[in-house]
Order: sequence, then C-alpha cells, then structure tokens
Amino acid sequence: MEKRVVFHGKLLPFILLAPQLLVTLVFFYLPAGQAVWQSFLVQDAFGLSTEFVWLENYQILLSKPDYYRTMLTTAIFSSLVAFFSLSIALLFAVQADKHLKFATGYKTLLIWPYAVAPAIAGVLWLFMFQPSLGLVSQALRAAGFEWNPLLNQNHAMTLVVMAATWKQISYNFLFFLAGLQAIPKSVIEAAAIDGATPMRRFWTIIFPLLSPTTFFLLVVNIVYVFFDTFGIIDAATQGGPARATETLVYKVFSDGKSGGDLGGSAAQSVILMAIVIALTAIQFRYVERKVQY
Repeated sequence: MEKRVVFHGKLLPFILLAPQLLVTLVFFYLPAGQAVWQSFLVQDAFGLSTEFVWLENYQILLSKPDYYRTMLTTAIFSSLVAFFSLSIALLFAVQADKHLKFATGYKTLLIWPYAVAPAIAGVLWLFMFQPSLGLVSQALRAAGFEWNPLLNQNHAMTLVVMAATWKQISYNFLFFLAGLQAIPKSVIEAAAIDGATPMRRFWTIIFPLLSPTTFFLLVVNIVYVFFDTFGIIDAATQGGPARATETLVYKVFSDGKSGGDLGGSAAQSVILMAIVIALTAIQFRYVERKVQY
C-alpha cells in the first residue's frame, strides 16, 4: 500500500509562496507603480518642486517624430535578433543531438556565452570590430571593406545585432537541445523506414514537435531584446551613431539620465511595458494556436 504524505496546515502553501510573492512585489509591482505615478509628474531642473501634469508627458512624447523612429529601430533590431538567435540555436541543437565525437566539448562551448554579462558581450564585440584596432576590422580592411560602426549607421546596427544574437544563442540552444532529446526516436526511425528524407523528417515531424519549445523561446526572446540588450547597446554604441542603434529601453535611460526628463522617461517606460505586454498577449492569442502539445 502506497503511503502518501499530507500536510494539514492551511498556512503552509502561503508560507512557501510568500518569498516569491515578496520578490515580485518589491522588484516588479512597486517599481512599475512608481514609474506610472512618475509619468504624471514634472520636476524642475533641481528636483525641488514637482507638478502633477496628468497626461502631458505622454502627449509631448507621442508628438515627437524621433520617438517613432526609435520604435522602428527597436522593431528592426528585435526582429533580427529573435530570428537569428532562434535559427542559429536550432541549427546548433540539431547538430549537437547527433552522435558526434566531441559532443560534450561542443555543447560546453555553446553554453559558455550565456555566462557572459550583456555589457561584457558588448565590449568583446566592440574590441573585435573596433575600426582601427579590432582584429576583424583589420581583416575586413585588408579585404577591401571599410568597416566603421562609429560612423556608419548600418555597421553599428550590424554590430549590436551580432552581439545580442551571440549572447542569446546559448539560452535558446539549451532548450532546443532538451526538446530534441525529448522526441521519441521511434517516431523518427519509423519515418526513415517509410522513406522520408532527413529534411522532410525535420519539417514534418521534428519541428512540429518542437513547437511548444519554439513558442516559449519566442516569448522569452522578445522580452530579451526589448529589455536585456540595454547593456550591449550601452557598451558597444551608446545608441549611436546619430541614434541609429537607440532602442526604446536605451532611450528611457538616456532621456532620464542625460536629458534629466524624469517624467518623460517614466512615460516611455510605461509605454515600453505596455508594448511588451501587448506583444506577449498577441503571441498567446494567435501564435499559440499553431502550437502542437
């Protein structure tokens, strides 16, 4: 007869949930509430007086053309990083799932970048692609290609996209590899016996069975590119040149710290939070329909 442990105390579930709820309250809800309140205020240059202006910060912000340019830059940047990080990670995971001779070392090397802080990742890629001293820049110059992310907007965007993609590949790789190893080998072997080519087996069997993992990573990657890439952009380009790599999260920082516009910066953070929540809701509403659990 199986013995089952039963906890009769009604307070135990609440005690176990309390630490996580406290962390969520202190580090999410309280700062979010403070940002919403701050977005309705205007302070003087010295912070001595505060005036409640209601929606004036939002009206001023949405009347500026450069804010919509930053939105477009963020959309391009986030789309490129999400696409390349997911695609490359899936390719590496498929290769790692095979019986390779040095599979352990191969997986370890792919996981290492995840331990690198975003700011460090930005510095590393800046060192490699620095116009005058970077090793990759020197090779490109020797090949006849003038690379300069400090002056060329397209080069700067390429640099931050590569750095952000490299930083996120390890995370995506871990989940894709776990998803591949969870797929029953008998299903793939049966398709191979029926004459399905490796490419057909991937698109008709493996990839559909990976759809829950892909959907989860899509949501995580969208949040990553909207928030966690701040350190990469700040270390590599600082939003330049000519604000070509200035994303929404970096504009919140630059306007609040350098510009001293705390109310406008808070309004930007509220809009950014609303955009991410809306994108996540859209993904769960429409994209999840195609997920096969």
